[in-house]
Amino acid sequence: MGTFPYKEIYFSKNEIFIKSQKFEYYSSPILSQNNFKHAYFTKSSSEKYLQLLGKYFNKNSVNCVSNQIHSNIVSFGSNSQEGRKINADGLFGNKCNQNLWVYTADCMPIFFADKRTRNVAALHCGRKGLEKNIIKNLLKIFDNLGTSRDNLLIAIGPAISNDHYLVDKMTFKEFYRKAENKKIIVNLTRAEKDLSFNYSNHLKDQNLIQLDLKRFAYGQLLNENIPYKNIDISNLCTYELKNDFNSWRRNKTKSRQWNFICS
Repeated sequence: MGTFPYKEIYFSKNEIFIKSQKFEYYSSPILSQNNFKHAYFTKSSSEKYLQLLGKYFNKNSVNCVSNQIHSNIVSFGSNSQEGRKINADGLFGNKCNQNLWVYTADCMPIFFADKRTRNVAALHCGRKGLEKNIIKNLLKIFDNLGTSRDNLLIAIGPAISNDHYLVDKMTFKEFYRKAENKKIIVNLTRAEKDLSFNYSNHLKDQNLIQLDLKRFAYGQLLNENIPYKNIDISNLCTYELKNDFNSWRRNKTKSRQWNFICS
């Protein structure tokens, strides 16, 4: 079986001013090139600004927000609109002009977009989401609507890097057992494999292992036959970039950054 390149890339940084308030956000090259409205905001945003930001990007939009619980549940946007939150970690746009919002502070905000049908979805996905195969659950909805894998674009936004996401050996083994990642080893080169499963010698606690969430998400997407050329992976680390992002692992903050894609 052939190997697939893994590459994290530059997401462009943008800023907007609304009523003299500055908001900064990053955007995915592949989504921007295909004219999908989206933004991975820095910590300059908060929930109180969602209405303002949503209307800036699309004045006729409706905000859809869920109560995220580290699950594999994906809901349609119309079930999770302003003032009506349901427990879910994925939102699928089922009407025009829906802003699908997810909030993160180390987990991955992942956007999906069908360049033919223009259907879009947003996921909040961390270790638990990968274990519970939320990506597979979401792709089933696209399948039911006739999406071709060749037309599906995915952008994995700013999230914690493997250098700063450390778990004990038992957690790592349990994660690997649950997350259906066995094909990833076959699909990655030896060098990439070594990076994915790095028992870091420089760590003070030798019981800790670096876990690369972005790389595992990439592997799960490959396992679902998503072409690697259709996947953007941000090289931004929420832990390292203190001025841009909130990070739970860095300082146990309850603050989040907000991310959206518009249907």
